[in-house]
Amino acid sequence: MDQQKTVVITGASDGIGAAAARRLHAEGHRVVVVGRSPQKTRAVAREIGADHHVADFTRLDEVRALAAALDSACPRIDVLANNAGGVFGDRVRTADGFETTFQVNHLAPFLLTRLLLAKLAASRATVLQTSSVGARLAGKLDVDDLNHDRNFTPVRAYNAAKLMNILFTRELHRRHHGDGISAAAFHPGNVATSFGTRSESRLMRFVTTNPLTRSLLIAPEKGAESLFWLATSRPGVDWEPGAYYEKRKPARRVSAQARDTDLARRLWDRSEELLA
Repeated sequence: MDQQKTVVITGASDGIGAAAARRLHAEGHRVVVVGRSPQKTRAVAREIGADHHVADFTRLDEVRALAAALDSACPRIDVLANNAGGVFGDRVRTADGFETTFQVNHLAPFLLTRLLLAKLAASRATVLQTSSVGARLAGKLDVDDLNHDRNFTPVRAYNAAKLMNILFTRELHRRHHGDGISAAAFHPGNVATSFGTRSESRLMRFVTTNPLTRSLLIAPEKGAESLFWLATSRPGVDWEPGAYYEKRKPARRVSAQARDTDLARRLWDRSEELLA
């Protein structure tokens, strides 16, 4: 290992986040575990001897508090892995007034990253977004209806959020690569975790609990490989910043929306407006 990195991973109390945290720790890096469940987050952190923070991304005040705590606790942040996410059932607004899937998967990590921009730039950090092939299945993204007031289903909201992860990566690269920040989004593969089993969506519960479909899913340790690779390799040498990756290669099958520079800019601007 060339140097020890400080790696902050959200959604690290379970699944690929926890698997990546274990592997990064085993390789000698300082890992900061962030999760929603106090018990599960504490357990993973205790297992590997890591610092941990608890934050519920359905509450933006907790995201703001998390950013302040990370800024205070970490002299530098070499990698911020925005891995937390979920798919939810009925259209429910958070205490902040946003549709839950949109807030948890996009708006909360967008806010966290923005609040840490100065530290990330000073650290010449890598910022990672865990996306999904669901981004290819997203319908037309309407930046004036990110809460899906007009056209909501649980899967449609999730696919749109995964598209937003890619667009956020593109725009973060465009705006802040010159400041020293390298950004990438990645698809971890179809992973067997509790992600979909907690969902209120019947389709997602079926996919992740049915023995036949579950047998086709990969283990969290396998799904964590892309996160580990991007976190420990060299941006601009081993991978190109601003891109979306599948199996350590720029994804070939990407929707036209995911390549839309103007859409990425408008999504960023609208997200800022919603947080103002």
